[in-house]
Amino acid sequence: MKKALAIVFTAALAASAFAQEQAVELNHANHITPSKYAGGGGGAGNLIYHTNGVVIRNAHVVCIFWGPSFTGADASYASAMQSFRNQFGTTPEYNTITQYYGADPVSGYGNIAQSNLGGGTADWFDTSTPPTNVTDAIVQSEVQKYLQTHAVDYNAIYEVFLPSSSYSSDGTSTSCGGPNLSYCAYHSHYVDGSGNNVKYSIEPWPGCSGCSVSGFTTAQNQEHFVCHETREAVTDALGNAWFDRRGYEADDKCAWSPTPFIGTGGYAYQYEWSNAVSGCVKTR
Repeated sequence: MKKALAIVFTAALAASAFAQEQAVELNHANHITPSKYAGGGGGAGNLIYHTNGVVIRNAHVVCIFWGPSFTGADASYASAMQSFRNQFGTTPEYNTITQYYGADPVSGYGNIAQSNLGGGTADWFDTSTPPTNVTDAIVQSEVQKYLQTHAVDYNAIYEVFLPSSSYSSDGTSTSCGGPNLSYCAYHSHYVDGSGNNVKYSIEPWPGCSGCSVSGFTTAQNQEHFVCHETREAVTDALGNAWFDRRGYEADDKCAWSPTPFIGTGGYAYQYEWSNAVSGCVKTR
């Protein structure tokens, strides 16, 4: 979600452990997938390209699995994330964003292309145990730790996956497992020592009702968020490219409504905003 917007909730106890939440705008540093109680946003207005906004035209996704469970009890979950990533960039669901264009420091100005998202540097299974509360600064440190032994790829989104024993926090907002559920995942960037932007995403364990779809497996719920954050990191890498007049990015406008679906390869996706039809579409 666009950096000017975040979602916080006031919750009342109910039989399902959640009641009605109310979304309000705050100053937020990152681009989030909101909890499903916030729904989508942005109305019917098309996305606007902001001059010189940065996109990733030929993207890669590097998976960083942080925690010993990803080589043990959650190994099949990690494998499912890799399999989803390996095919996503050439699917009709990813093709929805090839209508968008922009400035790319690596590839130059032009349209976003379908690509082999798994064609970057190797994934990493960090078997150290992450803290229970993983702040944004800690996420950046984990990406930097990976880059100590791997060449930086400015076409990449470094996606950090957390186990169920940890949660993400950004200020007072948290993901599933934290005390103030506001979001399910987010993407952001930081400037490295060379003055270039490193793009990353945090993918917390989707273990709460606010970040899950009835009938989806845990892996499918996570695929849904990887879909959302990857496409937004590609179309709005630095928060200065594609978003509507209210600040909503492409996937924000279709978040949770229509309902996420099972698509190509039997994986989970969400609808994507298409300027071509001025509405949410599954594929293009």
